[in-house]
Amino acid sequence: MLEQLARYDTKLRQLEQKDRRRRLCAEAGIDFSSNDYLGLASCPRMAAGTMAALERGVPLGAGGSRLLRGNHEEHEALEAEAAAFFGSERVLYFGSGYAANLAVLSTLPQRGDLVLHDVLIHASAHAGVKAGRAEAMAVRHNDAEACEEAIRRWRQGGGIGTPWIVVESLYSMDGDRAPLQDLMAVADRHDGFLFVDEAHASGVWGPDGRGFAADIEGRENVLVLHTCGKAFGMSGAFVAGSAVLLDYLVNHAKPFIYSTAPSPLQAASLREVLRILRDEPERRRRLHHLVHLADRLSTDLLGTSSGSQIQPVVVGSNGRAIRLADRLRQDGFDVRAIRPPTVPAGTARLRVSITCNVEEEEVRSLFNHLAVALMEISS
Repeated sequence: MLEQLARYDTKLRQLEQKDRRRRLCAEAGIDFSSNDYLGLASCPRMAAGTMAALERGVPLGAGGSRLLRGNHEEHEALEAEAAAFFGSERVLYFGSGYAANLAVLSTLPQRGDLVLHDVLIHASAHAGVKAGRAEAMAVRHNDAEACEEAIRRWRQGGGIGTPWIVVESLYSMDGDRAPLQDLMAVADRHDGFLFVDEAHASGVWGPDGRGFAADIEGRENVLVLHTCGKAFGMSGAFVAGSAVLLDYLVNHAKPFIYSTAPSPLQAASLREVLRILRDEPERRRRLHHLVHLADRLSTDLLGTSSGSQIQPVVVGSNGRAIRLADRLRQDGFDVRAIRPPTVPAGTARLRVSITCNVEEEEVRSLFNHLAVALMEISS
């Protein structure tokens, strides 16, 4: 091995010793790990809509950034339809949720502002905050009073800028909801902004699947991120907010300016997703039924449940989480182990994801096998 590679190999071996080394693992077994909550990723209507777009000449590639020749009519049509769907003044379409969070949080909060972010927000939000110019502070999970107190202390210390409160509406590893109304009230009292990442709520919760922030979206001091790579079955993300803020992103956000535009064909497919969300509420009803079933089974087995499609099984040690996931995959269930730094140290877990890709009996069977595995793999 080249001497220059040795340090990387050493760090990988250290991860191995801590049961934290990541490896790519192909899908196998019944889907209890994906974020394809509504089963749209491979549904026939989506395939037919994509084929129709191809037949009318929508190109696969954009050929450039949105500010050059890459701004296709499909992008603009999608953004207009998404703005109408979510009740926002304007929507900007990004190639990924990571790029969207990075763009918003590295660009909009200004020097002299304060960014208060929930300690459990997505890694992409952490990256955006770190890349930005504003002062930043992590606050206790789902604690609006902690945000209030942090802003007061900041003001007393001479802070004169704008506070930004950054949260997820439904947390990706715990499946619990943010107190959005309380957080909105804090932002209003202190002339601040509320930025809500709806990644795991968009398509699943709220009227027509518009998310938990549906009743505050459209306000001038609210920005909302809707990820397209989860319940929408595609990839990319919408940032919804005031036209002024989104035009500022077009002019200043490097992840937007210097990226090749997303595929126009993908934009056309996402227009079909918005129509499906309106036309097929039975998908959400079926998913909610499965979530209620999983809640009951989780409560019976673990004494806890999340109330959402994300059901965490916290086991503590990294090694036990890996062994449990391996055992369930051997039993025919695709469940993945989640370890630090994705979750806090000592909280390694299985992340059971409930989607429309499974049947009731498969949910019951998973929890039966999980009960046996938890007894047999105790450490």
